Amino acid sequence: MTSFLLYEQRGPIVTLTLNSPATRNVLTGNTAPQEFVDACARINADESVRAVILTGAGPAFSAGGDLKDMQTMFGLSPAQLREWYRNGVQRLAMAVYQLEVPAICAVNGPAIGAGCDLTTMCDIRIASERAKFAESFVKVGLIPGDGGAWLLPRVVGKSAAAEMSFTGRTLDAAEALRIGLVSRVVPHERLLPEAEALADEIAQNPGVALRLAKKLLREGERLDFGPLLELSASLQALAHKTPQHVEAVNAFVEKRKPDFSGL
Repeated sequence: MTSFLLYEQRGPIVTLTLNSPATRNVLTGNTAPQEFVDACARINADESVRAVILTGAGPAFSAGGDLKDMQTMFGLSPAQLREWYRNGVQRLAMAVYQLEVPAICAVNGPAIGAGCDLTTMCDIRIASERAKFAESFVKVGLIPGDGGAWLLPRVVGKSAAAEMSFTGRTLDAAEALRIGLVSRVVPHERLLPEAEALADEIAQNPGVALRLAKKLLREGERLDFGPLLELSASLQALAHKTPQHVEAVNAFVEKRKPDFSGL
């Protein structure tokens, strides 16, 4: 059986590829949730990993939910449907959101519905010129069941998120860049090289500091300023005691490039 999610590691960088192009990389009605849970747990447990790239195989990034599979759900009770979401796509969402290392989404094509929300679970989004985005749940009489109503406003702001959610309109890459859904748009053939170059730049920094920085950014989405300062002091105390910090300071004083290998 072919895996839905390809896991490839190059040094400190892991590339995860949605690998069901025949279904346009849909995220439901298959093994995607469990494979994401397993892959993210593997990454979090591997201290050598410093950055992740998420992309899709084929012309689409992800079409989101499998509408054909949803026909089989017409007979389920509300309680059964609730559990279907909790045990399926919501586990995927939590796993990706809780990745401890920086995650770059290289959006190679249409990212629709849950596929659009999947991009917002990552920290950085780079789009191919062929990418399209739609928070399209309303078009099929649904709402984001995967956390998109929490994620999208934090990326594009409340007004743009509301417009995307209430219209279900499809945005091209240029419009996604204008509203801040992506940080850059690149020629299609340059998408992975650009994502890899950014991942390489990130991965040159100490792994512990990267994980602590991401933790602080995530917690900052829900904490008031005072509690965030308290958490910052605690995490900074830990950072001060890492060998990477000692090496970085000594290298600066000695006017040389720091060597974080083996640390």
